[in-house]
Amino acid sequence: MPEFKIASIPADGIGPEVIAAGIKALEAVVARNPENQFSFTHFNWGSDYYKQHGKMMPEDGLETLKGFDAIYFGAVGAPDVPDHITLWGLRLPICQGFDQYANVRPTKILPGISSPLRGVGVGDLDWVIVRENSEGEYSGHGGRAHKGMPEEVGTEVAIFTRAGVSRIMRYAFQIAASRPRKQLTVVTKSNAQRHGMVMWDEIAEEVAAEFPDVTWDKMLVDAMTVRMTLQPESLDTIVATNLHADILSDLAGALAGSIGVAPTANIDPEGRFPSMFEPIHGSAFDITGKGIANPVATFWTGAQMLEHLGLPDEAARLMDAVEEVCREGIMTPDVGGDANTEQVTDAVCEAIRAKNS
Repeated sequence: MPEFKIASIPADGIGPEVIAAGIKALEAVVARNPENQFSFTHFNWGSDYYKQHGKMMPEDGLETLKGFDAIYFGAVGAPDVPDHITLWGLRLPICQGFDQYANVRPTKILPGISSPLRGVGVGDLDWVIVRENSEGEYSGHGGRAHKGMPEEVGTEVAIFTRAGVSRIMRYAFQIAASRPRKQLTVVTKSNAQRHGMVMWDEIAEEVAAEFPDVTWDKMLVDAMTVRMTLQPESLDTIVATNLHADILSDLAGALAGSIGVAPTANIDPEGRFPSMFEPIHGSAFDITGKGIANPVATFWTGAQMLEHLGLPDEAARLMDAVEEVCREGIMTPDVGGDANTEQVTDAVCEAIRAKNS
């Protein structure tokens, strides 16, 4: 009987609310198959921990997490702690420390949710955005000189390595090859950034030769925002740099109806370390404690976690339940509903229990 050990890090804002909802749904799924067991260990790391200890997690945090099969992460960020401290103190050290170099962000319009795009509905927008998650614009290299003086200088160095670009490009082509349309769009800004971005283009062409069944094209990132908005049906799998994909995936979530339904998987494809699963939406302190946080993104990323752990049937059952509940109109206010977090969660759990297959 396999037992999966999951580290739960709810962290900040609405993180504890949506992670609690996600765990409830995951437990409902695994309860249907006694051969699988899940155990959750909760860690109180985040901004409150920082205010008490001067750091976002303990020094041995990564070592502690190594013993888990996956990490279920809520959100990081607080109004009274600078964002660069919260992000570089918790989420990025986990992503980079565990070499979770593939950030996978599926986006589609769920039944019952309206896209802000005119005439676009279920099936017209169904994408997977693959984000390079270990280097690029978020490498953390750079510095400041002459701080506070008129001639102060700040540098932020984007680092692109052949190894890093090759592995994310190959991963994106593999995902594209596994999807029905077998189509990939490579996003860069190689007209203006003539070193790292040109290397992206060149490596894409090299890797493409390994996947003759995948049709691929290239887009500049600014033109890509137009294509996503005006021709969503023309896209399928997308790969981009750390910064570009971060921005494009937020746009994708909004075009699908709400960033509250957008999930993320931070994957170590080689399985050397635990991968981390989280909603995109962030800590959302403006609605914290109101009970109206949308748990759908957390359910969806929970399904990604199940898939990653080798439980595709359970992942499909969870997503089927989510789509059924959305179709019935049981949704939170951000997507036009009047249900609260608990009501959506209970409806999803009930749909899971009601499934015969």
